[in-house]
Amino acid sequence: MIIEINLLPWREQRRERRGRLFYKVLGLAALLGLGGGYGVAWHYQQEVETQSQRNALIEARGRRLDSAIREVRGLEQTRERMLEQVRVLTRLQDGRAQTVHVMNDLAVSLVDGVYYTHLNRQGNDLDLSGVAENNRQVTDQLRALASVAAFDAPMLSEVEVEVEVEDGGERRRFRLRMRQRVPGAEADVSGAVSVGGAE
Repeated sequence: MIIEINLLPWREQRRERRGRLFYKVLGLAALLGLGGGYGVAWHYQQEVETQSQRNALIEARGRRLDSAIREVRGLEQTRERMLEQVRVLTRLQDGRAQTVHVMNDLAVSLVDGVYYTHLNRQGNDLDLSGVAENNRQVTDQLRALASVAAFDAPMLSEVEVEVEVEDGGERRRFRLRMRQRVPGAEADVSGAVSVGGAE
């Protein structure tokens, strides 16, 4: 007796099972691949967002720093202006005191019979005009000014003989230049003063 077994349906079923299993594994691999890809993309997206937040923070702090730098520069400029104003006021104050000293020294050193008609001051340079009764008084006046510690030796620039109309006498009109000795920096003071009687 011969028994015939038909294995065809069993092979078909096995093939179908293997095919289903293959597609399941393939689907699972695709899902895992998609999930992994999504996870990697999400991770990189988070990294990009974190870096963007860091960049925004750095830019905001950079803007605050720029603003602070501009403010500091403005304060430095204000400080420089204020220091310059203090220097100007100090020079003016020193100049005022020096002017008083100049007038005092000129008055103390004035010789009898001599009077000044004009004083011009440019910085520490003094230009003096005056009148004396004779040449000896002009010489004595030069010596008196040279003995004042606050002045350098005066230089006589001109002497004119002038005849008085009233009594026919003569007088000497002179002009001299000298420099004031100032301790420290030169004062930036200028001006002209008329002193004494009429010319």
